[in-house]
Amino acid sequence: MQLTGQVDAAAARTAGMDAGKLQALADFVHETYVAPGKLPHMQLLVSRDEQPLLAVRSGLARATGEPLAGDALYRIASMTKPVTSVAFMMLVEQGLVALDDPVAKVLPEFAGLAVGADGKGRMQRPMLMIDLLRHTSGLTYGLQRQTAIDARYRDLGLDEFQQKRSPDEFIAALASLPLEFSPGERWNYSVSTDVLGVVVERLSGLDLERFFREHIFDPLGMADSFFELPEDRVERMTDAWQLGPDRTLSLYERGARSGWRRPLTLRSGGGGLVSCMADYHRFARMLLRGGELDGVRLLKAETVAAMHANHLPGGKDLSSLSSSMFSEADYAGVGFGLGFATDLVTQEYYWGGVFSTFFFIDPVERLIGIFMTQHFPSSIYPVRGELRRGIRDAIVDRRGNPD
Repeated sequence: MQLTGQVDAAAARTAGMDAGKLQALADFVHETYVAPGKLPHMQLLVSRDEQPLLAVRSGLARATGEPLAGDALYRIASMTKPVTSVAFMMLVEQGLVALDDPVAKVLPEFAGLAVGADGKGRMQRPMLMIDLLRHTSGLTYGLQRQTAIDARYRDLGLDEFQQKRSPDEFIAALASLPLEFSPGERWNYSVSTDVLGVVVERLSGLDLERFFREHIFDPLGMADSFFELPEDRVERMTDAWQLGPDRTLSLYERGARSGWRRPLTLRSGGGGLVSCMADYHRFARMLLRGGELDGVRLLKAETVAAMHANHLPGGKDLSSLSSSMFSEADYAGVGFGLGFATDLVTQEYYWGGVFSTFFFIDPVERLIGIFMTQHFPSSIYPVRGELRRGIRDAIVDRRGNPD
């Protein structure tokens, strides 16, 4: 099993990066995770000033033995959340909604929700749109496995990527359950961004697939990102794997028979997209450039800056506010903005998906890192932190303050 691709040494020198350290990082990830079978495959891209410096891949796309191709398609799961957040902020800029609007203004089903497992508590203030963006809504995920409320989420299948419910039925099911806490009191990783996707649909009059296609994907040239896998892309879809109790990998889903081929009624704004490395790099470049790419502007620069600022109450970090057992971020020294975790020291902002995909953007050092694989769950290996540290360690020409 070989590592395909390498560092562009000349581009790395021009960008002020150590080519040897970047190559060593790629070798480390391959030798530590893919070669011994801990991860089925991986694709890694690092760019600075939007220029790719490192583009490598290794492993098998499918159990049938096909090597991972550069245009492979992945279930990006919660890396969908930043896209939904961008869509919502586009509507904010259009004046259709505000961050401090009550969610019930668009979703009247959410007026007067109960709070607490016994259903006897009441919200101390209304749930606001900003609560959906920063996960302070009081909603939860069934996968948290901590409370009687998240057990009901599991019973009702409210975490599922391909819901059989309509958007209205999904909101009604959520509204029938109490919140974990009153909005704004704590942080809990949740279906908040799925709810935000329904907000986008109701405000725009478009389903989320069409909104993304017309207002984000087509303008940015993201031709290989979608909620429903087209038949002409099936051969590019990777298999997904899961780690069992015996610590061995088994197939979670075959790419050729993917559930992402099914027609959808509800499109999961929190986790439903399929995408590829090239497309997500274009999305990340748009964010790094402050909302514009190749002459197409989706958001104002000040809007993007606000999105990756820390919006947690009191300027606190996740370690002081989180009640989550699971999320896609560390907690100490990490804030949360309008769709992203944000490192309060380095200013990097980032998120990942439950199949172990990951991206980060450093707006100071002008860096983008994207990691693609298909390993469930994402909490097993420390590869995300290793990648961020390794890439920062490869900086020769530092533009921000030293760590």
